[in-house]
Amino acid sequence: MAFEVLPSGSRIGILGGGQLGRMLALAAARLGMRCHVFEPAADPCACQVAERVTRAAYDDVAALRAFAASVDVITYEFENVPLAAIDAVAEIAPVRPGRRALESAQDRLAEKDFLRATGLETAPYASVRNADTLHEALAGIGTPSILKTRRLGYDGKGQARIMAPGDAAAAWASMAGAPSVLEGFIDFEREISVIAARGGDGAVVAFDPGENVHRDGILHTTTIPAAIKASTAQDAVLIAGQILNALDYVGVIGVELFVTRSGLVVNEFAPRVHNSGHWTQGACLIDQFEQHVRAICGWPLGDGARHSDAVMTNLLGDEILGAVDATSAAVHVYGKPEPRPGRKMGHVTRIAPRG
Repeated sequence: MAFEVLPSGSRIGILGGGQLGRMLALAAARLGMRCHVFEPAADPCACQVAERVTRAAYDDVAALRAFAASVDVITYEFENVPLAAIDAVAEIAPVRPGRRALESAQDRLAEKDFLRATGLETAPYASVRNADTLHEALAGIGTPSILKTRRLGYDGKGQARIMAPGDAAAAWASMAGAPSVLEGFIDFEREISVIAARGGDGAVVAFDPGENVHRDGILHTTTIPAAIKASTAQDAVLIAGQILNALDYVGVIGVELFVTRSGLVVNEFAPRVHNSGHWTQGACLIDQFEQHVRAICGWPLGDGARHSDAVMTNLLGDEILGAVDATSAAVHVYGKPEPRPGRKMGHVTRIAPRG
């Protein structure tokens, strides 16, 4: 069911003040919207471009309620916002995407269960609670496999590879007792991702799938178009739409998939704008950030067609220092104060005429 269309001048609340929140606020401003960022950290980069900032902890219910009362709609820029914080603000203002998407994405086991229940293919997996259940899972899944914490893992953190049964003890020790999930390795040709949006009226618009290359567990490049068949691209878009509809989702989602000889396998989804969708800023008339703002504000979704081929490259740590020399690329600097190894400091996008 469609909901109220928010006019220009409305206020969007963003839970989280990182680079995704920053780019959301910039896109919102272009549409005449005002943004209020809620962030516990002292100097988040999104706060440099937002109209208002609340610096408070996610368990500060009074601050959350005051924040919610000041805005017309609330969204989030990362999937680890505590559900209790979502519940506190949802009593006052609508939250888009909704709680169910966040709840599923925060727990790798719940996410895999949801994807399987939706009829989608995933890697083989099993719940791991202790060393004994890890050995039981390995007996069923085998090696090589990968052990991941169920919660709070990202960019390769909270993961340990198990190449042989003898690696199990060290892998479990690295989890520090956290509930985990064991996943079997997928023999894949390439990884792709689909950035798609769903409006409050159920309309779905997807961008072309991009091909991703990671280094040390962190996305390095996304290339458009991906080197895949047209039928594979269509299947990937249909999978993203299936997930969006199953979640009754409103906003932009990022869906990562493995291309295998037997078809597509869903790796994970992120209920937010996504790093692998940054290329849309240079290669599309309406990028993923504007698309998200349109969706959560009840506006018609924009055309997801691209006018160019593109390669987006993340800039980590000191790589940002050379960004000003990229005269043939669009440079995005996130405004973070300190370049640290592995820290996402910005990205560059190079475009070329669509092939």
